[in-house]
Amino acid sequence: MRKKYASIVSKSILTALLVFISTQLSAQYQNSGFKSNSDFWQKVQFGGGLGLSFGNRYTDISVAPSAIYNVNEYFAVGLGAQYTYVKQKDFYNSNLYGGSLITLFNPIPEVQLSAELEQLRVNVKGIGDNNFSSNFWNTGLFLGAGYRSGNVTIGARYNVLHDENKSAYSDAFMPFVRFYF
Repeated sequence: MRKKYASIVSKSILTALLVFISTQLSAQYQNSGFKSNSDFWQKVQFGGGLGLSFGNRYTDISVAPSAIYNVNEYFAVGLGAQYTYVKQKDFYNSNLYGGSLITLFNPIPEVQLSAELEQLRVNVKGIGDNNFSSNFWNTGLFLGAGYRSGNVTIGARYNVLHDENKSAYSDAFMPFVRFYF
């Protein structure tokens, strides 16, 4: 079962990287004076998030690139990847990595509704006297809403599959800032 999930996550990350590389090549092709017959790449937007948090003996670093395809002015679908490193000095360190499927709906230009299916591998290891480790897959289904202005959306999302006893996140409710260019 673990191999199956690892394969899905690997394929999702590889797909996101291939989309990014293809876009760069497409941009170079279009800038060289050649015209493309397809408007596919004109409907693709890239974005994501970066997170950096420091505290008293605490570090949290996140990188989460994503890409969406705008089906029309109301609806977009996409893929995302994520890597997070968390360390509480002298207690534990953790690595989280995985991918997500993203769906965005804009009933009016200022409102964005979202659904995101996320699959993360969570690896936690105790440090020093804290002799423990935990490795598991975490599935999240986030439903969200936000205010959209241009390329930026500010809002909140809720993980309807949140399990308080075994989750990558301490709370089911999460605010977000989403950028796409």
